[in-house]
Amino acid sequence: MSAPGRSRLRPADVLSAGASGLRFRRTRTLLSALGVAIGVAALVSVLGITRSSQSALIAEIDQLGTNMLTVQNGHDISGGEAELPATAAPMIGRLPGVQRVAPTALLGQVLVYRSDKVPAIDTAGLGVRAADRSLLTTLAGTMRQGQYLNAVTERFPVTVLGYQAAQSLGISQLTGPGPRVLIGGHWFTVAGILNPVPLAPEVDRSALVGFGVAAALLHYDGHPSTVYVRTDVTRTAAVAGLLGAQAAPEQPGTVAVSQPSAALTARLAVVSASTQLFLGLGAIVLLVGAIGIANVMIVAVLERRSEIGLRRALGATRAHIAAQFVAESAVLAALGGLAGVVAGTGVTYGLSAVRGWTASIPGYAIWGGLGCAVAIGCVAGLYPAVRAARLAPTEALRSALSSWRYLFLATVRPSPIGTMTRSTLSSAAAWSFSSRTPYTVGESFPASRTRPW
Repeated sequence: MSAPGRSRLRPADVLSAGASGLRFRRTRTLLSALGVAIGVAALVSVLGITRSSQSALIAEIDQLGTNMLTVQNGHDISGGEAELPATAAPMIGRLPGVQRVAPTALLGQVLVYRSDKVPAIDTAGLGVRAADRSLLTTLAGTMRQGQYLNAVTERFPVTVLGYQAAQSLGISQLTGPGPRVLIGGHWFTVAGILNPVPLAPEVDRSALVGFGVAAALLHYDGHPSTVYVRTDVTRTAAVAGLLGAQAAPEQPGTVAVSQPSAALTARLAVVSASTQLFLGLGAIVLLVGAIGIANVMIVAVLERRSEIGLRRALGATRAHIAAQFVAESAVLAALGGLAGVVAGTGVTYGLSAVRGWTASIPGYAIWGGLGCAVAIGCVAGLYPAVRAARLAPTEALRSALSSWRYLFLATVRPSPIGTMTRSTLSSAAAWSFSSRTPYTVGESFPASRTRPW
């Protein structure tokens, strides 16, 4: 007579046993998976929103270019405000690597109002700048409405409003001969409105006039306050090092040189830094979810001692019992991870649609979220699995028989035949009981039949 073969448990059977254990406790399963779902959703949405916003910023930087520099008047050794020489713009244009130069001058004592009825103190933070035809092309700006200054209009009382300036003045449409605004006590006709200029936000809040009319009506002295320089992309750094001495050879230290696109690059760094913070918060939520799964699995071990004892008595090894509970914990976490991926993807696409971004979710966010959920589920289920595997078959069955006898005595109905409803038993007891009798869960057990205990 051959010896009995060693007990085996296929991987498919492990997953089936783990999933079947969750079906009998649906509410508990849902609440346990919710913590993991929230954590994974936070991770996926943070990574997706970060990638989408970074893509939008990079596209904006690529469109505007990183080859623009600004030259502004700084301060002299006494701390007072210095002036750029009137020859600063043509001198800068002689540098090798410089493609376009656009000088502007802030007319500090000149203000713009919608009408002469507006109080003098109600300036809305708007300024007036003298500029020429090269400004629009140097800044890579576009017109929202109307036309920009040209060789004719820059000599007459005609102005072009920046985007924020037009909004503050309440001018949204240019119809007929065009609205008029009061600049320095003179009426100027609005010829156009600019679209926002990200690399020069000061232009957005300004009313632009030509140098000729600024000198004739607004007391412009010929000294620029800001010079915008567009360079060859490969020579931007070299040109930046020469601009101070080229713009003001006598006092190069009074010239301030900056790169506007550096602000957009700094925004990318801020976005990346905030991403680390939110990822940490998501990891904390996942940890809380893992603790919840561990608690649920420990309770499940206590409730299913009869099942564990019966399986051990029928030949299941400790490894089989441990594998079943680890698989159940992993399946529970995987369900939460899958729900979290779906929720995080939905949040990313929804916010991207609102902000006008192109939604982009990195692949590692999806697969990493699911992988983290499963890994956390396995780790959370280790202790309950070891605890279940250490239960002795005789002790588990003795405890289960005592529980069955108590349940039987508590649920026997005072009738001639005496019946007990199976649904009053726990899921583990019902499973074990049905495996030994031809009855199914929910049927009545006749008192005349020999009871298994």
